Amino acid sequence: MSEQFLSDSQKKVRTPQQASRLTYSDSNQAFLENIDLKGLSDNEVLIRTLYSGISRGTERLVYSGLVPKSEWQRMRCPHQTGEFSFPVTYGYACVGKVISVGSRATKADIGDYVFVLHPHQDQIIVEEDWVSVLPSDLYNQRVAVLSANMETALNANWDGNTENAKSIAIIGAGVVGLLTAFVAKELSGLTPIVVDIDPGKEAIVRKLGLDFSQPEAFMADKENRYECIFNTSASHLGLQLAIDKASFEGRIIEMSWYGEKDTPLKLGGAFHSQRLQIISSQVGHVAPQKRSTHTHADRMACALKFLSNPVLEELLNPIISFDELPDRIDEVLTSETTLCPLVTYS
Repeated sequence: MSEQFLSDSQKKVRTPQQASRLTYSDSNQAFLENIDLKGLSDNEVLIRTLYSGISRGTERLVYSGLVPKSEWQRMRCPHQTGEFSFPVTYGYACVGKVISVGSRATKADIGDYVFVLHPHQDQIIVEEDWVSVLPSDLYNQRVAVLSANMETALNANWDGNTENAKSIAIIGAGVVGLLTAFVAKELSGLTPIVVDIDPGKEAIVRKLGLDFSQPEAFMADKENRYECIFNTSASHLGLQLAIDKASFEGRIIEMSWYGEKDTPLKLGGAFHSQRLQIISSQVGHVAPQKRSTHTHADRMACALKFLSNPVLEELLNPIISFDELPDRIDEVLTSETTLCPLVTYS
């Protein structure tokens, strides 16, 4: 939003007791506004944000005012301010450094690098239970903006039991699809194939050590079927492709969310005779096979360990400074060539 639309209070330089946050103020409009920080409670921590990641698909819906009213509660993110549609803050991938802790906070200490689910904001106060301390051997803290997506990918792999799979395919080469394939490779020792309509995605798929195919070639390959197939394409066509390419008693892990859209499928043919399974995977609950041994915190700790490979930095593009975010947010959210835009904070 141009400075001429900002109020005097929004233009003023913030004080040390204030923070600056990105607010979606109206359809296709965003600006940075200063807010007062409340005092630090005994069980809270103050975090100086270093990086945040943009979830393009979700934040594009928010920015455009396209979140249906029926989904306002389900679409809320942790520490969101305002209500859909506007004004509202949104985002859930912040990495920062703890600069102050409450007297009873024990899970994080001053100087710790942490991940927290929070909208884009340069200083954050949250209860310590929301904070995940990053591993000390993490080569670069900025890759931790992928933590939430990595947790989703890991949970889906647990749902699909990829550790014991004999063949694996992933439909959709967005951030979640690529991370799902990356985790599947680590857990199984196989080389999964990633299928996407965009031939431009092949380069990043290959960099992650994965195989690539476009849908037509994938379907035309009559020799290979797959025991475990993940659909991350957010398209019923991707789900149908998974059904058509699954092997006998194959597991199809549906990771897409369709909202109120109809999802037509062809469940005739070999669907029943091949005893295929369609399994819904959603990160709100730990996968059944791990639920008795892993809490949500345990799952996040496991997800963080997968971020130790430097190749995952290839998913972070473009790099944008927080100050220029309002002017570039439209470009970032509408571009189909970006994966996870990385916001940097001075």
